[in-house]
Order: sequence, then C-alpha cells, then structure tokens
Amino acid sequence: MLPLFLLLAALGPAFAQRTPTISYISQEQIKDIGGTAELECSVQYAQEYPVLWMKVDKASDPLPISSGSTLILRDSRFALRFDSASSTYTLQIKDIQEADAGIYQCQVIIAITNKITADVDLLVRQPPVIADNSTRGIVVKEGQSVQLECYAGGFPLPRISWRREDNAILPTGGSIYRGNILKIAQIRKEDRGTYYCVAENGVGKGARRNIAVEVEFAPVITVARPRLGQALQYDMDLECHIEAYPPPAITWVFKEIHLTTNQHYSITQFATNDEVTDTTLRVISIEKRQYGEYTCKAANQLGQSEARVQLFETVIPNLRYRKVFSYSNGASFLMSQVLLVVTAFLAAQL
Repeated sequence: MLPLFLLLAALGPAFAQRTPTISYISQEQIKDIGGTAELECSVQYAQEYPVLWMKVDKASDPLPISSGSTLILRDSRFALRFDSASSTYTLQIKDIQEADAGIYQCQVIIAITNKITADVDLLVRQPPVIADNSTRGIVVKEGQSVQLECYAGGFPLPRISWRREDNAILPTGGSIYRGNILKIAQIRKEDRGTYYCVAENGVGKGARRNIAVEVEFAPVITVARPRLGQALQYDMDLECHIEAYPPPAITWVFKEIHLTTNQHYSITQFATNDEVTDTTLRVISIEKRQYGEYTCKAANQLGQSEARVQLFETVIPNLRYRKVFSYSNGASFLMSQVLLVVTAFLAAQL
C-alpha cells in the first residue's frame, strides 16, 4: 500500500485540473425598447480561465463585450458586475434598442480551439413595420383575379388585417379580412378604391399602408332625363353621366354629325375623379332643325358605350334656361320679351 502522502500527491493534479463548467445562464429575456435587461452567467472551476460575454450573430462577426470582470465594449448603456462568491458575471444593458436584440453568449476559454459556451436570447418588442415586398398599388382589368399581399416585421409577429375606405364591404364579404393575402377571384369596378393593410402586435399604434386598387373597365353611361322638351329660341342642356377607367374620349352626335362648340352648341365636361365624368351639351336658341335624337358616346381601350337623349318641341318654355339663351344675331331674346311687355304696359296707360 502506498503511503498517504504519495496518494495525495498522485491525486492532487487531478483535483487541480477539474474542467470548468457553466452552472447557470439566464433564461430568454423579452424586453421593451428603452427597458433594462440583466443577463447572468455563473461558472465553476474557472478561476484560471478567461470568461467572456459575446454577442453572436449569424449575419456578422461575434462582438466581444467583456473579458473577466472588465467591460470591453465602449457603450455607456452596457455595464458588468462580478460576484466572486458565486462566480457570477452579470451583463446589464440599459435603454435597450432594437439593434440590441440577439443571442448573447457566455464563454469559458479553455484553449484556442476549446471553449465552453451557453446562450441566452434577448428579444426586444418592436412595433410593426410593413415590409417592402407588400403590395403598394395595383391596376387591373375588370374580371381579372387579384391578389393583395401584406407582410410586416416586428416582435411579437404582427397580425395582418384588411379594411376598405369608409369601412366598405370587402370583395371577400364583411368589413374586415384577416391574413397576409387578400384574394379577389373576379374583380368588379365596384371593388376599386383604397384598401388598408393594418399590422398590429400590441406594441405601439401598429402600422398601416394604403393600397390604391384601380380597375380598368369599359364606359357605362347613364342619362337622368332621356326625354327633354323645350320651346323654340330657348336653350336646353342635355346631360350624360359616364363611369369609365381609363378616362374615355367623349363625343356628342346629332344626325350622324359630331358636334363641336360653336354658336349653336356648347359642350362641357367635368371630371369628378379619374373614373367619373359628367358631360353637358347645351343647345343654344333652339331652331326647328335642332329637335331630334342626340347621342352621347364614350370610348376607351376596353370598349365603348352610348346613350340617347330626345329633344322635342313644346309650346311652354322651360324657364330654367330663360337667362342664358340668345338669338344667333347676338340680341337677347329675354330682353326683347321684356321690352315688349314694357311697351304694351305703357301703351295701356296712354
């Protein structure tokens, strides 16, 4: 049997070379921007070995933060505490920013190619940010299928919902649709307008993107008054309401003649928006030959449409237009009528 002192001498180096271990690492941390996080790493048998905090990122090189009880990173938001009693290294991060999110690694360096590590994730709550690969706007032809896409980053992962301007009913039904992709099987002209992609995750006010959906469609013409009566020498307005996109070319036709503004006719157009145009044909100082059927025509690259307005003669004039008509020679018909009445009145007084 070996003497006791020889046995202790033989075992001593074995005790002195026990392998370092990491006995504790903080659990995953979830923090708000501006908050404070404390990451703890407790080690055993590491008195003779370097202990480091690193930030590791697959997209970039590891970032050394501390070595032993000394802070390497020159950032006033970072601080390091060392408790010798428990061999715990505590990394504190104040005023947390989005860029601070990631994996923090506690390392015990045993040799150049040998180290012991433990990781802790720092997750930072971030408000939604709508991604660039989301739909920004779209122009389609009526009847086509449409797919509107919306994606957003942030933590927690944002929820996506869709709405229309003024809470109008969506093509999918209802006023709200939830999901990243809004599909419209066959879009109609009534589906055009502004759609809202809304991303929410409980952090901040959320994010919203306005998506303009333009639907190209052939002209549709409506006539409020398809038959209009007026007396000779009075003016009359013929009106057409046109919906079309792209905006159409508009013409008025009478007896196969394309009308233009002149001493007999005045044509005006007023666009309410890109899809709606109102046009008015004023027939000036109506003559016998100007009674008949007028045609309002509209055409764009998707098609054409027309509507008819009948102008017929009446004995009693429509006085709505009494202030605007005139003789072709420029003398005011209304003024002449007034003079006749005044003359008759004066003659009766004599």
